[in-house]
Amino acid sequence: MGAAPDRSDAPEAPMTQLDAPALRELQAPLKQRYRDDPEAAVVAVRADGAFEADDEGIISCTVQGWSGPVRAGLHPSTGGDGGDACSGDMLMEALLACAGVTLRSVATAMGLDIKSATLHATATFDARGTLGVARDVPVGCRGARVVAELVTDADDGALAKLAELTERYCVVGQSLREPVTVSAVRVEAV
Repeated sequence: MGAAPDRSDAPEAPMTQLDAPALRELQAPLKQRYRDDPEAAVVAVRADGAFEADDEGIISCTVQGWSGPVRAGLHPSTGGDGGDACSGDMLMEALLACAGVTLRSVATAMGLDIKSATLHATATFDARGTLGVARDVPVGCRGARVVAELVTDADDGALAKLAELTERYCVVGQSLREPVTVSAVRVEAV
């Protein structure tokens, strides 16, 4: 399994909170580069996982995450014991991370002062679909929703615009609109 992606070409950002002018200054050369060379804006993202040798007899897949390996297994509603991470919860974590970063970036660009934030991502799935119990029941998470509870003086109009732009620019949220392609290929054992 691979390590975390190489980010050596990413610009160094200060660890302090950026204001709108600093964010624009940070992103201006990137935006110009992507206008001049659209192919440079195409960024590969990836995750790697494996069935681990010590997982024999366990329905799981260990995924390499930023903070180390995470073993995902069956949700209790599909036969799991709850001892492994749920990939649906991991999906909500990825959505929330992306939406949170996007919201903070958009709020900064809009000049909104967010004193603190608590974010929640929720969805539901009907286990009958993934278990093949009812073919008319869709497989997958439905009704994904991100709620950002913000301590801010921003008015309702600004908050509505913040939510609209966050939804528009959240890569993970937008990616959920497109079906995933899965392939299985045979390789030689090593």
